[in-house]
Amino acid sequence: MKTAPLRHLGSPVTRSELGWTVMRLTLAGLIAAHGWARFLDGGMEPFGAWLLSQGLPMGLAIAMAVTAVEILGTPLLALGRLVTPLTLLYSLIYLVGIAMVHAKAGWFVVGKGRNGAEYSVLLIICLLCVGLQHAGKRSAAQSSSRGHP
Repeated sequence: MKTAPLRHLGSPVTRSELGWTVMRLTLAGLIAAHGWARFLDGGMEPFGAWLLSQGLPMGLAIAMAVTAVEILGTPLLALGRLVTPLTLLYSLIYLVGIAMVHAKAGWFVVGKGRNGAEYSVLLIICLLCVGLQHAGKRSAAQSSSRGHP
């Protein structure tokens, strides 16, 4: 009786696939918004200068690369292409962000703190779960199309 409202969504497998798709699309949208906002607001140069001030060489090149990955990689993520490598790369980017910025500000993004790590941690966990869900999908599909188990 609990699952009656969900019957129109088909099987549990169908609902699971829908849930993972919604998660992947949401992540792609959030990450794209981050990259586009930096690009359109002229934030790459200040980001690059800040990276230089933190002792990283080629700060502007790093800022441009991060922005490009956030903008160019997200359509691929949304389309379900290169999901696992992209989710690992985004997770690495946000892990570095935690180490360089957010951990110093504490845990909370708002409320009991400001600019903390909680949002980045949530993004990383969601990214890793989506990447794990997609890991091996292509090779499994290729194997079954070749008649291999």
